[in-house]
Amino acid sequence: MTVRVRIAPSPTGNLHIGTARTAVFNWLFARHHGGKFILRIEDTDLERSRPEYTDNILEGLRWLGLNWDEGPFFQSQRLDFYKEAVQKLLDQGLAYRCYTTSEELETLREAQKARGEAPRYDNRHRNLTPEQRAAFEAEGRSSVIRFKIEDGREIVWNDLVRGKMSWRGSDLGGDMVIARASEEGSGQPLYNFVVVVDDIDMQITHVIRGEDHIANTAKQILLYEAMGAKIPEFAHTPLILNMEGRKLSKRDGVTSISDFQQMGFTAEGLVNYMTLLGWSPPDSTQEIFTLEEAAKEFGFERVNKAGAKFDWDKLDWLNSQYIHKTPVDKLTDLLIPYWQAAGYKFDGGRVDAERLLVRDRAWLEQLVTLISQSLTRLVDAVPQSQLFFTDTVEFSDEGSTQLKQEGSTAVLEGIVTALENQPQLSEAAAQEIIKQVVKEQKVKKGLVMRSLRAALTGDVHGPDLIQSWLLLNQIGLDKSRLSRAITEAN
Repeated sequence: MTVRVRIAPSPTGNLHIGTARTAVFNWLFARHHGGKFILRIEDTDLERSRPEYTDNILEGLRWLGLNWDEGPFFQSQRLDFYKEAVQKLLDQGLAYRCYTTSEELETLREAQKARGEAPRYDNRHRNLTPEQRAAFEAEGRSSVIRFKIEDGREIVWNDLVRGKMSWRGSDLGGDMVIARASEEGSGQPLYNFVVVVDDIDMQITHVIRGEDHIANTAKQILLYEAMGAKIPEFAHTPLILNMEGRKLSKRDGVTSISDFQQMGFTAEGLVNYMTLLGWSPPDSTQEIFTLEEAAKEFGFERVNKAGAKFDWDKLDWLNSQYIHKTPVDKLTDLLIPYWQAAGYKFDGGRVDAERLLVRDRAWLEQLVTLISQSLTRLVDAVPQSQLFFTDTVEFSDEGSTQLKQEGSTAVLEGIVTALENQPQLSEAAAQEIIKQVVKEQKVKKGLVMRSLRAALTGDVHGPDLIQSWLLLNQIGLDKSRLSRAITEAN
């Protein structure tokens, strides 16, 4: 048997972290077994589905490296196929037309609520005669299509994550609506029905999804049986929770994969973290691995039943590990969009991709080398490199205090004088200037270094001083900042 799994997002919103984690588990399972990973867009909700959400889903999956083998298939292009399947169930007497009005359903729910009962449809139109149906239609009533569910039926399956699962038909809310009312005869097919039709047609062998679908599974198993199809195996993965143990939501500052991208997370770091949200590798000490490495070890015997808590600190740590080992040229490519979004200027003009990639590339890579090991998220490069993209800097309290230290002005003036003989500064030349100023002015090296740093960066803390000086020297900002610092000190 060839393993065939699918991810089936609905384009009623951007690709969410929960859907993406489900996609990760499906992809890992398919690759582990040499199977197929299929993408299906469940867009039968025509009112809420949007093409921009579809684009976001496709772009997010590609960005994460979750390449699919078949698809994308769109349910909106298969409506006639679903309606044929509905008609077959009607013809077999396994489904029927229900003419109950919304007002009648509300009255039924209120009565059940008053008696302390769970709301459920009472199947009142299951056995209508042709004459009764004709009478309802003569009244102008529209019908939905309901699938018959016997209350006494027990639905049992062996879940790959949770073991034996059992539901009674009486717990499923009465006969299930599988198609809404519409002008056409068979109506507009609904989720629980079309997902089964699609899974049968696409020969899905394993359905891997969140635990919030467990009740749907019981209903869908009955539909598989009614259509004479082989029932796939099911695996219901744990929900993603916040640190307080509640279901992760927008209130926790997390929504879509594109938001994570904008926040400065790498695709590799994020997908690595999602792999660990509910699954643990055989080697519990291993935390960093590629999708391909994880696929070799993945199995549902190591997927937890309990909810997976989302830990921002852990995600940040993992992300930093990927940033720190990313080659400088690739990391530069990753950082350019963040600098562009910040509107940084360089060499007197607005940063643009052509100039960055050609004329200023070597300088940018030197900058990336300087700051890379201090980055946790890619977006951190914006504040950490700001002093290299502005003509002047603001002095912090500590920086201003340092410039007013006794001897600081003379030190800076000595550096300015020494630079007059250095049209292009090198690391060796920079070290020699510092040594020269220390000797000539008979001061400690610490005073020279602290004063120089304050003059160039506005603060007494920051990245490597000599490398920062070289970068500023290349774009002609070191002398102007030294001169301004001397003025500040006086």
